[in-house]
Amino acid sequence: MSHPFICPNCGHRTSEHDRNLGFTRQPKGCAKCGFAFLFELLDDYYPAPDAAFFVCDRDARVIGCGRNSFALTGLEEEEVIGRRVDEALGLRFGEGEDPVATVLEWGVRALEKPVRVSGDRDAPADAKADLFPAYDDDGGLLLVLTPERK
Repeated sequence: MSHPFICPNCGHRTSEHDRNLGFTRQPKGCAKCGFAFLFELLDDYYPAPDAAFFVCDRDARVIGCGRNSFALTGLEEEEVIGRRVDEALGLRFGEGEDPVATVLEWGVRALEKPVRVSGDRDAPADAKADLFPAYDDDGGLLLVLTPERK
């Protein structure tokens, strides 16, 4: 059975039988751009062309920024790496909602969550957030932010 994977750096999609290289525990990297690892998607998922990608560790700290991250936030990768994603991007979800914590704690997806994004130097923008857990021993998540169209 083949599973869909997506590269958080360039958005390239592939179908693979396994998330590891051969018999090793080393994760597969992107064949298109060379990014270190891919995220497995449980269902078919097509991000919008202007979606921004952020990869976080198990403590919600940003470990990688992908396609369109600067365009949405105005922040360079060096400015957000190592910071909690909610603080670095100024994420404001609906009252009482914290999809980042839910995805990390329960290992479930959270799709189309309305969010306000306000990077340190950019005007606030409304977006939809799709969050995917990392299905490996390290944990973490993939955050995909799609700007709202007016």
